[in-house]
Amino acid sequence: MSSYKPLVLLIGATGQTGSSILKGLLDSGAVRVAALVRPSSISKPSTEVLRTSGVEIRAGDIKDSVDSLKKTLEGVDVLISAVGGPALGDQKDVVLAAEEAGVQRVVPCDFATPGAKGVRGVADIKFGIREYIQSLGVGYTFIDVGWWAQLYLPLPLRSNAPAQVKAGTWLICKDGSANNLVIDKGHIGTFVARIITDPRTLNKAVIAWDDEVTQIAAHEIGERVSGEGEELKKQRIYLKRGDYLASAAAAKDEVAKDPTNVGAYIKVAMSEYGHSLYVLQENTLENAKALGYLDARELYPDIPKFTLEDVAKDFYAEAEPGDIYTAYG
Repeated sequence: MSSYKPLVLLIGATGQTGSSILKGLLDSGAVRVAALVRPSSISKPSTEVLRTSGVEIRAGDIKDSVDSLKKTLEGVDVLISAVGGPALGDQKDVVLAAEEAGVQRVVPCDFATPGAKGVRGVADIKFGIREYIQSLGVGYTFIDVGWWAQLYLPLPLRSNAPAQVKAGTWLICKDGSANNLVIDKGHIGTFVARIITDPRTLNKAVIAWDDEVTQIAAHEIGERVSGEGEELKKQRIYLKRGDYLASAAAAKDEVAKDPTNVGAYIKVAMSEYGHSLYVLQENTLENAKALGYLDARELYPDIPKFTLEDVAKDFYAEAEPGDIYTAYG
Protein backbone atom coordinates (compact mmCIF):
# COMPACT_ATOMS: atom_id res chain seq x y z
CA MET A 1 0.00 0.00 0.00
CA SER A 2 1.34 3.43 -0.95
CA SER A 3 2.19 5.77 1.91
CA TYR A 4 1.90 8.85 -0.32
CA LYS A 5 -0.39 11.53 1.05
CA PRO A 6 -1.83 13.91 -1.54
CA LEU A 7 -1.27 17.62 -1.04
CA VAL A 8 -4.47 19.63 -0.73
CA LEU A 9 -4.41 23.41 -1.17
CA LEU A 10 -7.34 25.13 0.53
CA ILE A 11 -8.48 28.63 -0.36
CA GLY A 12 -10.46 30.39 2.37
CA ALA A 13 -9.14 28.28 5.23
CA THR A 14 -10.15 30.75 7.95
CA GLY A 15 -13.74 31.27 6.83
CA GLN A 16 -16.80 29.54 8.26
CA THR A 17 -16.91 26.77 5.67
CA GLY A 18 -13.16 26.76 5.12
CA SER A 19 -12.36 26.28 8.80
CA SER A 20 -14.64 23.24 8.93
CA ILE A 21 -12.98 21.81 5.82
CA LEU A 22 -9.53 22.50 7.27
CA LYS A 23 -10.35 20.68 10.49
CA GLY A 24 -11.75 17.73 8.58
CA LEU A 25 -8.64 17.48 6.42
CA LEU A 26 -6.27 17.69 9.37
CA ASP A 27 -8.28 15.26 11.49
CA SER A 28 -8.37 12.71 8.66
CA GLY A 29 -4.60 12.34 8.60
CA ALA A 30 -4.98 11.18 5.01
CA VAL A 31 -3.63 14.29 3.28
CA ARG A 32 -1.06 17.03 3.57
CA VAL A 33 -2.63 20.47 3.81
CA ALA A 34 -1.57 23.84 2.44
CA ALA A 35 -3.49 27.11 2.60
CA LEU A 36 -3.47 30.05 0.22
CA VAL A 37 -2.94 33.20 2.28
CA ARG A 38 -2.80 36.77 1.00
CA PRO A 39 0.67 38.33 1.42
CA SER A 40 -0.88 41.02 3.64
CA SER A 41 -2.10 38.31 6.02
CA ILE A 42 1.10 36.27 6.28
CA SER A 43 2.03 37.73 9.67
CA LYS A 44 -1.47 37.68 11.16
CA PRO A 45 -2.17 35.55 14.26
CA SER A 46 -4.71 33.50 12.29
CA THR A 47 -1.96 32.50 9.86
CA GLU A 48 0.33 31.52 12.72
CA VAL A 49 -2.44 29.28 14.04
CA LEU A 50 -2.51 27.54 10.67
CA ARG A 51 1.27 27.05 10.77
CA THR A 52 1.22 25.56 14.24
CA SER A 53 -1.51 23.18 13.09
CA GLY A 54 0.86 21.78 10.49
CA VAL A 55 -0.53 23.67 7.51
CA GLU A 56 1.90 24.77 4.80
CA ILE A 57 1.39 28.46 4.03
CA ARG A 58 1.52 29.56 0.40
CA ALA A 59 1.37 33.30 -0.21
CA GLY A 60 -0.94 34.39 -2.98
CA ASP A 61 -4.37 35.60 -4.01
CA ILE A 62 -6.90 34.17 -6.44
CA LYS A 63 -6.71 37.50 -8.28
CA ASP A 64 -3.02 36.92 -9.05
CA SER A 65 -2.03 36.24 -12.66
CA VAL A 66 -2.43 32.73 -14.01
CA ASP A 67 1.35 32.37 -14.25
CA SER A 68 1.78 33.39 -10.63
CA LEU A 69 -1.01 31.07 -9.48
CA LYS A 70 0.51 28.23 -11.48
CA LYS A 71 3.71 28.55 -9.45
CA THR A 72 1.70 28.70 -6.23
CA LEU A 73 0.00 25.44 -7.19
CA GLU A 74 3.17 23.48 -7.92
CA GLY A 75 3.00 20.02 -6.38
CA VAL A 76 -0.67 20.35 -5.41
CA ASP A 77 -2.85 17.30 -6.01
CA VAL A 78 -6.24 18.69 -4.95
CA LEU A 79 -7.45 22.29 -4.96
CA ILE A 80 -10.41 23.22 -2.74
CA SER A 81 -11.99 26.65 -2.91
CA ALA A 82 -14.04 27.98 0.00
CA VAL A 83 -14.02 31.63 -1.02
CA GLY A 84 -16.53 34.16 0.23
CA GLY A 85 -19.57 35.12 -1.82
CA PRO A 86 -18.07 38.24 -3.46
CA ALA A 87 -15.17 36.17 -4.82
CA LEU A 88 -17.22 33.37 -6.40
CA GLY A 89 -16.80 34.79 -9.88
CA ASP A 90 -13.04 35.19 -9.41
CA GLN A 91 -12.26 31.46 -9.41
CA LYS A 92 -11.64 30.98 -13.14
CA ASP A 93 -7.97 31.98 -13.19
CA VAL A 94 -7.04 29.74 -10.28
CA VAL A 95 -8.91 26.88 -11.95
CA LEU A 96 -7.02 27.48 -15.21
CA ALA A 97 -3.75 27.65 -13.28
CA ALA A 98 -4.64 24.38 -11.57
CA GLU A 99 -5.22 22.69 -14.91
CA GLU A 100 -1.89 23.97 -16.25
CA ALA A 101 -0.06 23.00 -13.04
CA GLY A 102 -1.30 19.41 -13.25
CA VAL A 103 -3.66 19.49 -10.28
CA GLN A 104 -5.61 16.24 -10.36
CA ARG A 105 -8.86 17.38 -8.79
CA VAL A 106 -10.52 20.78 -8.37
CA VAL A 107 -13.31 21.35 -5.85
CA PRO A 108 -14.86 24.78 -6.48
CA CYS A 109 -16.80 26.72 -3.89
CA ASP A 110 -20.26 25.15 -3.85
CA PHE A 111 -21.08 23.82 -0.36
CA ALA A 112 -24.73 24.86 -0.50
CA THR A 113 -28.05 23.42 -1.67
CA PRO A 114 -28.84 21.53 -4.89
CA GLY A 115 -31.14 23.04 -7.48
CA ALA A 116 -31.68 24.10 -11.06
CA LYS A 117 -30.13 26.96 -13.01
CA GLY A 118 -32.03 30.21 -13.29
CA VAL A 119 -33.51 30.19 -9.78
CA ARG A 120 -30.75 31.69 -7.60
CA GLY A 121 -28.29 34.26 -8.87
CA VAL A 122 -25.53 33.15 -6.50
CA ALA A 123 -25.96 29.53 -7.54
CA ASP A 124 -25.83 30.51 -11.21
CA ILE A 125 -22.37 31.99 -10.65
CA LYS A 126 -21.33 28.65 -9.16
CA PHE A 127 -22.83 26.78 -12.10
CA GLY A 128 -20.79 28.97 -14.44
CA ILE A 129 -17.60 27.98 -12.61
CA ARG A 130 -18.60 24.32 -12.83
CA GLU A 131 -19.10 24.58 -16.57
CA TYR A 132 -15.74 26.31 -16.97
CA ILE A 133 -14.00 23.52 -15.04
CA GLN A 134 -15.62 20.89 -17.23
CA SER A 135 -14.65 22.77 -20.38
CA LEU A 136 -10.98 22.63 -19.33
CA GLY A 137 -11.06 18.88 -18.80
CA VAL A 138 -9.47 19.07 -15.36
CA GLY A 139 -10.63 16.51 -12.80
CA TYR A 140 -13.27 17.82 -10.42
CA THR A 141 -15.72 17.07 -7.66
CA PHE A 142 -18.71 19.30 -6.95
CA ILE A 143 -19.84 19.14 -3.32
CA ASP A 144 -23.11 20.48 -1.96
CA VAL A 145 -24.13 20.14 1.67
CA GLY A 146 -27.72 21.28 2.05
CA TRP A 147 -28.57 24.16 4.38
CA TRP A 148 -26.59 24.79 7.55
CA ALA A 149 -28.60 23.25 10.39
CA GLN A 150 -27.79 26.24 12.59
CA LEU A 151 -29.41 28.59 10.05
CA TYR A 152 -32.54 26.42 9.89
CA LEU A 153 -33.37 26.99 13.56
CA PRO A 154 -35.27 30.03 14.90
CA LEU A 155 -33.18 32.42 16.95
CA PRO A 156 -34.34 32.64 20.56
CA LEU A 157 -35.93 35.79 21.96
CA ARG A 158 -32.92 36.22 24.25
CA SER A 159 -30.60 36.69 21.26
CA ASN A 160 -29.11 40.16 20.82
CA ALA A 161 -28.98 39.77 17.05
CA PRO A 162 -30.54 42.65 15.08
CA ALA A 163 -34.34 42.55 15.03
CA GLN A 164 -34.49 41.98 11.26
CA VAL A 165 -32.11 39.03 11.55
CA LYS A 166 -34.17 37.42 14.29
CA ALA A 167 -37.40 37.99 12.38
CA GLY A 168 -35.86 36.38 9.32
CA THR A 169 -35.36 33.16 11.28
CA TRP A 170 -39.00 33.15 12.40
CA LEU A 171 -40.39 32.94 8.85
CA ILE A 172 -42.41 29.91 7.78
CA CYS A 173 -43.63 29.33 4.24
CA LYS A 174 -47.33 28.50 4.22
CA ASP A 175 -47.73 25.36 6.40
CA GLY A 176 -44.00 24.71 6.76
CA SER A 177 -44.24 21.29 5.11
CA ALA A 178 -41.20 21.72 2.83
CA ASN A 179 -38.46 19.18 3.55
CA ASN A 180 -34.85 20.35 3.57
CA LEU A 181 -31.48 18.69 3.84
CA VAL A 182 -29.41 20.19 6.65
CA ILE A 183 -25.87 19.73 7.92
CA ASP A 184 -24.04 20.75 11.06
CA LYS A 185 -21.65 23.37 9.68
CA GLY A 186 -18.86 21.88 11.77
CA HIS A 187 -19.41 18.51 10.10
CA ILE A 188 -18.79 19.66 6.52
CA GLY A 189 -15.06 18.98 6.68
CA THR A 190 -15.54 15.38 7.78
CA PHE A 191 -17.36 14.66 4.54
CA VAL A 192 -15.02 16.71 2.36
CA ALA A 193 -11.95 14.85 3.61
CA ARG A 194 -13.51 11.54 2.59
CA ILE A 195 -14.94 12.74 -0.70
CA ILE A 196 -11.76 14.26 -2.14
CA THR A 197 -9.69 11.11 -1.60
CA ASP A 198 -12.31 8.77 -3.04
CA PRO A 199 -11.84 7.72 -6.70
CA ARG A 200 -15.59 7.08 -6.95
CA THR A 201 -16.28 10.82 -6.64
CA LEU A 202 -13.91 12.01 -9.36
CA ASN A 203 -15.84 13.99 -11.99
CA LYS A 204 -19.03 13.62 -9.96
CA ALA A 205 -21.31 15.80 -7.86
CA VAL A 206 -21.85 14.71 -4.25
CA ILE A 207 -24.46 15.74 -1.70
CA ALA A 208 -23.42 15.56 1.96
CA TRP A 209 -26.02 15.94 4.70
CA ASP A 210 -26.91 15.13 8.29
CA ASP A 211 -30.70 15.28 8.45
CA GLU A 212 -33.78 15.98 6.35
CA VAL A 213 -36.44 17.94 8.21
CA THR A 214 -39.53 19.99 7.41
CA GLN A 215 -39.49 23.70 8.12
CA ILE A 216 -42.27 23.44 10.69
CA ALA A 217 -40.48 20.59 12.48
CA ALA A 218 -37.35 22.76 12.70
CA HIS A 219 -39.36 25.49 14.41
CA GLU A 220 -40.94 23.03 16.79
CA ILE A 221 -37.51 21.67 17.71
CA GLY A 222 -36.18 25.18 18.23
CA GLU A 223 -39.11 26.25 20.38
CA ARG A 224 -38.77 23.18 22.57
CA VAL A 225 -34.98 22.93 22.88
CA SER A 226 -34.46 26.68 23.36
CA GLY A 227 -36.67 26.54 26.44
CA GLU A 228 -38.73 29.47 25.16
CA GLY A 229 -41.64 27.30 24.04
CA GLU A 230 -44.89 29.16 23.48
CA GLU A 231 -43.26 32.60 23.66
CA LEU A 232 -40.99 31.77 20.73
CA LYS A 233 -43.86 30.08 18.90
CA LYS A 234 -45.79 33.38 19.04
CA GLN A 235 -43.05 34.97 16.92
CA ARG A 236 -43.74 32.79 13.89
CA ILE A 237 -44.29 34.80 10.70
CA TYR A 238 -46.18 32.96 7.96
CA LEU A 239 -45.43 33.75 4.32
CA LYS A 240 -47.28 33.00 1.11
CA ARG A 241 -45.43 31.17 -1.65
CA GLY A 242 -45.16 34.29 -3.79
CA ASP A 243 -43.59 36.39 -1.05
CA TYR A 244 -40.03 35.20 -1.71
CA LEU A 245 -39.96 36.31 -5.34
CA ALA A 246 -41.69 39.56 -4.44
CA SER A 247 -39.02 40.20 -1.82
CA ALA A 248 -36.26 39.38 -4.30
CA ALA A 249 -37.76 41.76 -6.88
CA ALA A 250 -38.00 44.59 -4.35
CA ALA A 251 -34.40 44.02 -3.27
CA LYS A 252 -33.24 44.06 -6.90
CA ASP A 253 -34.89 47.46 -7.26
CA GLU A 254 -32.88 48.62 -4.23
CA VAL A 255 -29.69 47.35 -5.84
CA ALA A 256 -30.53 49.18 -9.07
CA LYS A 257 -30.89 52.42 -7.13
CA ASP A 258 -27.74 51.86 -5.08
CA PRO A 259 -25.27 49.23 -6.36
CA THR A 260 -23.24 49.64 -3.14
CA ASN A 261 -26.15 48.44 -0.97
CA VAL A 262 -24.70 45.19 0.39
CA GLY A 263 -27.79 44.52 2.47
CA ALA A 264 -29.95 44.55 -0.66
CA TYR A 265 -27.68 42.02 -2.37
CA ILE A 266 -27.97 39.73 0.64
CA LYS A 267 -31.75 40.15 0.63
CA VAL A 268 -31.89 39.15 -3.04
CA ALA A 269 -29.82 36.04 -2.39
CA MET A 270 -31.73 34.95 0.71
CA SER A 271 -35.11 35.54 -0.96
CA GLU A 272 -34.10 33.49 -4.00
CA TYR A 273 -32.81 30.72 -1.76
CA GLY A 274 -36.08 30.84 0.19
CA HIS A 275 -38.00 30.34 -3.06
CA SER A 276 -35.77 27.38 -3.92
CA LEU A 277 -35.98 25.76 -0.48
CA TYR A 278 -39.59 26.33 0.49
CA VAL A 279 -41.54 26.82 -2.74
CA LEU A 280 -39.71 24.73 -5.34
CA GLN A 281 -38.47 22.36 -2.60
CA GLU A 282 -35.19 21.72 -4.42
CA ASN A 283 -33.12 20.98 -1.31
CA THR A 284 -34.17 17.36 -0.83
CA LEU A 285 -32.32 14.09 -1.18
CA GLU A 286 -34.79 12.96 -3.83
CA ASN A 287 -34.11 16.04 -5.95
CA ALA A 288 -30.35 15.86 -5.46
CA LYS A 289 -30.32 12.29 -6.73
CA ALA A 290 -32.54 13.27 -9.66
CA LEU A 291 -29.93 15.90 -10.54
CA GLY A 292 -27.23 13.22 -10.57
CA TYR A 293 -25.62 13.71 -7.16
CA LEU A 294 -24.01 10.81 -5.35
CA ASP A 295 -25.27 10.44 -1.78
CA ALA A 296 -22.40 10.81 0.70
CA ARG A 297 -24.45 8.91 3.28
CA GLU A 298 -24.48 5.89 0.99
CA LEU A 299 -20.79 6.27 0.17
CA TYR A 300 -19.70 6.63 3.82
CA PRO A 301 -22.25 4.95 6.10
CA ASP A 302 -19.72 4.98 8.96
CA ILE A 303 -19.74 8.78 9.28
CA PRO A 304 -21.74 9.76 12.39
CA LYS A 305 -25.10 11.36 11.74
CA PHE A 306 -26.21 14.46 13.65
CA THR A 307 -29.94 15.12 13.80
CA LEU A 308 -31.26 18.67 13.81
CA GLU A 309 -32.20 18.14 17.45
CA ASP A 310 -28.58 17.22 18.24
CA VAL A 311 -27.42 20.46 16.63
CA ALA A 312 -30.15 22.44 18.40
CA LYS A 313 -28.92 21.37 21.83
CA ASP A 314 -25.50 22.87 21.15
CA PHE A 315 -26.89 25.87 19.28
CA TYR A 316 -29.17 27.05 22.08
CA ALA A 317 -26.49 26.38 24.70
CA GLU A 318 -24.32 29.08 23.12
CA ALA A 319 -24.11 32.43 24.89
CA GLU A 320 -25.17 34.16 21.66
CA PRO A 321 -26.62 31.88 18.98
CA GLY A 322 -26.97 34.91 16.71
CA ASP A 323 -23.20 35.14 16.31
CA ILE A 324 -23.42 32.71 13.41
CA TYR A 325 -25.17 35.38 11.35
CA THR A 326 -22.35 37.86 11.91
CA ALA A 327 -19.83 35.26 10.77
CA TYR A 328 -22.07 34.06 7.94
CA GLY A 329 -22.59 37.53 6.55
